[in-house]
Amino acid sequence: MAGQSQNTDTEYIDINDMSIHISEKKTTGVNSRPENSSKSSRKKSGDKEIEQQSFLQGAMILTVSIVIVKIIGMIFKVMFANIVDGVGNGIFNSAYELYNVIFTVASAGFPIALSRMVSEHISKKRYRDVRRLHEISIPFFVITGMVCFVIMVILSGFYAGMIGNDGVRLPVIALSPIVLFGCLMSIYRGYFEGMRYMVPTAVSEIIEVSGKLIVGLLLSSLVDYFGTKEYEQYGTLFGKAVTPEIFKQLISSYTVSAAFIGVAFGSLCAFLYLLYKYRATRGGITKQQLKFSPKAKSKKTLFKKLALTAIPIGLGSFVMSIASTIDSILVNYRIVSIMKSGNGNVLMDMYDFLIPEYQDLFLQNQSGEYSIQVFLFGCYGYALTFLMLVTAVTQVFGQSAMPALTSAWTVKDKKLIRSNINTILKVTLLVTLPAGIGLSVLAKPLLTLLYGVRVEVEIATYVLQVMGISSIFIATSTPICSMLQAIGRVDMPLKLYTIGMLIKIVINYILVGIPQINIQGAAVGSLIAYLFVSVVGVYIIAKDTKVIPDFSKILIKPLIAAICCGISAYFVNYLVSQVISPNRFRVIPSLIVAMVVYFGMLLLLKGITAEDLSEIPGGNKLARILSKYRLLR
Repeated sequence: MAGQSQNTDTEYIDINDMSIHISEKKTTGVNSRPENSSKSSRKKSGDKEIEQQSFLQGAMILTVSIVIVKIIGMIFKVMFANIVDGVGNGIFNSAYELYNVIFTVASAGFPIALSRMVSEHISKKRYRDVRRLHEISIPFFVITGMVCFVIMVILSGFYAGMIGNDGVRLPVIALSPIVLFGCLMSIYRGYFEGMRYMVPTAVSEIIEVSGKLIVGLLLSSLVDYFGTKEYEQYGTLFGKAVTPEIFKQLISSYTVSAAFIGVAFGSLCAFLYLLYKYRATRGGITKQQLKFSPKAKSKKTLFKKLALTAIPIGLGSFVMSIASTIDSILVNYRIVSIMKSGNGNVLMDMYDFLIPEYQDLFLQNQSGEYSIQVFLFGCYGYALTFLMLVTAVTQVFGQSAMPALTSAWTVKDKKLIRSNINTILKVTLLVTLPAGIGLSVLAKPLLTLLYGVRVEVEIATYVLQVMGISSIFIATSTPICSMLQAIGRVDMPLKLYTIGMLIKIVINYILVGIPQINIQGAAVGSLIAYLFVSVVGVYIIAKDTKVIPDFSKILIKPLIAAICCGISAYFVNYLVSQVISPNRFRVIPSLIVAMVVYFGMLLLLKGITAEDLSEIPGGNKLARILSKYRLLR
């Protein structure tokens, strides 16, 4: 077996030769070549030292990509919102809820487990094990992806009936191929992230969302245009006579399905890129590394350890997804129960600005179903878009934190463990605190910026004001759970999420069922649930690693700066609103002032150090400039 590995790896090259060095400060790669490999042999074989990305370097690459992805995603949201109304947006969100559950089952935590094990074995210089881990991951993801693809198609009708919205059935079917493509991408994303090489993941995410924007918008626009035109002329939709109520439901369903076809196309293109990248780099393991690597463990041994690592991680993600789906069903159910209990007049009084244009939402259609719950859930989705912006950024922190902290934990470097924990928490809170407070303070102008002046924004504003604070804990919980997994406590996120989601479901069930609160109560359960997950998670990390985070630096100073940021944003927005009528761009001055105040307060409070800046591209130069003007010490 060893001889076979050496023969098949003569063409392997260093993946980091193809990456951009984004830091002026070089880091020592944990997978550097064995010391007994001479310079002459390296020169002869053409091998070069592998320089892996640190936590901050990896996080920067993924953050840049996620910013691009979210900008493209926001463009899609804005343009798609001009094609469909609240009902269409509700169908879009409901279909994604089932997809999230199925995809979680399909991946079952294996991408994260694969990343962790690759990083662990790289730290131990067991390169043949890394190669074998990749080999055993391929058939697993292919089979599970295909099985879950079929399951999603089969469940589409049952799920539509369960939530009382038949318009969701076709969009769910259109989404199903993404489960397969997502599994195929997980093979390579998990591998490259474990190698601490984040470029392939970053690029593939941009490719994926670009397909959604270009192909998805094009197809959905065509379906909506020709479907509406046919109905206005002949009273039919694609050859079938329909009533006005049925037409509104069907055209939304078809339009959303067309958009999902674009998402599937983007996923396919992203997978093809990752496949090309792996073959072009040959996995980043050199001939010299394999030559001095210990004999690989058996496939059975590696798969067993991979499964034991993945199962609790996957169950934790599954609990979150299934809880989110249950929550979605309960939110819709509780709003319907308000209407059926005779308290529908309370909702009509609260949302009287929907009448008369949307009066039919409060009335039963021919099938005896209401549409108000779908509309309100669609408005909830408007606010959810901003929450996902914050969580997407901290999710990449978790992706980068996993291999970095795993490497330090594997070699038992206490100093490096302490540094990683403090850095991960500090960077996370530097982002989540101002973002969460800003979302709450500027809820309405931010929603107007994205969606324009429309009735859905009025409803979503109240949701986002609470959801903004929730986002701090929701976004922070992801890197915290990644750190728990990195130090070997792969069971703990499952336990924390299970308790947290039970808290969320109970609170949401109670609050959403109160007519005066309704959809606005859905954000409160998230706030309390993720507060529990974050606080208990940090406690367990401190207990197991014997590292007490420096809360003065990672929490207190960023919090003070974030509060000042929020106060300045509020007053600037108030002043601007006195002279400028509501429009998309009225929030821009508030955002600019808030950012200046935030960074100014961080410098004043010494919340950012020269050492922090040295880890980011151009950071040393920026530190010298700030130090010159005595803004940084």
